[in-house]
Amino acid sequence: MLRLYNTLTRQEEPFAPTQDGTVRMYACGPTVYARAHIGNFRTYVCVDVLRRALKHLCGYTMREAINYTDVDDKTITGAQQAGVPLREYTEQWIRAFREDTEQLGIEVPEEMPRATDEANLRAMGDLIAQLERNGHTYRRDGSTYFKIATLPEYGKLARLDHEGMKSGVSVDVDEYSKEDARDFVLWKATRPGEPTWDVGAGPGRPGWHLECSAMALRLLGEPPIDIHAGGIDLIFPHHENEIAQSEGATRRPFSRFWMHIEHLFVENEKMSKSLGNVYTLPDVLARGHRASALRYLLLSSHYRKQLNFTWAGMEQAEESLRRIGDFLARLETVSADHSSETVQAATDEARGAFRSALFHDLNTAAGLAAIFDLVRDVNAAIDAKDIGRADADAVRHAIDEFDCVLGVVTLRRAEDAQPPVPVEEIERLIDERKAARTRRDFAAADGIRHALAERGILLEDNPGGTRWKRK
Repeated sequence: MLRLYNTLTRQEEPFAPTQDGTVRMYACGPTVYARAHIGNFRTYVCVDVLRRALKHLCGYTMREAINYTDVDDKTITGAQQAGVPLREYTEQWIRAFREDTEQLGIEVPEEMPRATDEANLRAMGDLIAQLERNGHTYRRDGSTYFKIATLPEYGKLARLDHEGMKSGVSVDVDEYSKEDARDFVLWKATRPGEPTWDVGAGPGRPGWHLECSAMALRLLGEPPIDIHAGGIDLIFPHHENEIAQSEGATRRPFSRFWMHIEHLFVENEKMSKSLGNVYTLPDVLARGHRASALRYLLLSSHYRKQLNFTWAGMEQAEESLRRIGDFLARLETVSADHSSETVQAATDEARGAFRSALFHDLNTAAGLAAIFDLVRDVNAAIDAKDIGRADADAVRHAIDEFDCVLGVVTLRRAEDAQPPVPVEEIERLIDERKAARTRRDFAAADGIRHALAERGILLEDNPGGTRWKRK
């Protein structure tokens, strides 16, 4: 059974959904004021692996929601500076996010709501009304605030010190000091030049925390939902305030499990604009790397451990994926009819090790290690000619099973299917090179090889012919 570390209880617990084998999961999506960076995508790739493990290893049906925060201080400021309407401004970053998630092989969740969708705004108004009925709010200068003193359990996720809480001191910005628990804004009164709605709390717009609570409860149904996920930086204040709003309104637990992904550092430093180390996926691609290698790197460490992104690490990720690709190509050369108990045992052992790793709190690093143990053992069997076609098929099938969860090999194959040189041209040049070698014009043959290499295509000669692959 899958065991997940639950931030709420600070321990690993066995996981199973509460409703008919369907997992109801919510993950905080991007604030769409700029292109998401690779630190954001560490979270989304890890959440994607959780989704895939729940589907393919556990056999559950998924009902997942990842939102777009398309109204907050940053998006409003960005739209004002760009001189365009808020919806138009955020749409460009939503499109960019969709492009990046597709390139990274992240599955599309069942729901991807925007905070400013009419149905979600109505849900926010209903949530505020319920909180008012339950005595958790007060109004000041046209804004509505949540009073944390009315909820004795406030702070249970972040383990806050109640003595240090400053109830009665309100804050109306979307992000505030992570050491200072204060009454937070639910609905902000209209300010000049800002977009405005009226959902029953007066003209204004929602606070960031309110948006996620309302969307999760509207889209995923009666609480508690099964899993709420996000980056570790969201534990406080965002997730703590989501709990306060949701439980203050419904008087029921909000989420059974809380999953948080650790920070991504760049060359051992925290990402910051001042250091110039905030990289996006297009930045990584521009350096000659592939999205599949970035996905691999983001899965190379356990999600609850800090991960250090380096360009040398990207090279290692590229090499690891090349090794798997070369191994799968080598399996295609196996033609013997006999079977090998050694290969069968290695395949069974890898299957067991992979499942054990992923069931133990999504240990993707150990899962990858199980794959490379299999690659090593089967390569040795190929060298010893102790493998048959059926064995090779079983090994390929096992790798495909593992990749249903990890999603790196499939992504690399999709990239290979769209090389920088059209496939028809590559095959024509391989034929021309073969003809040149037949007539012993080795200079022409080498010229074709070098020209393709400069365009990102490598040729490899083997007894069965010439194979090409992307750099």
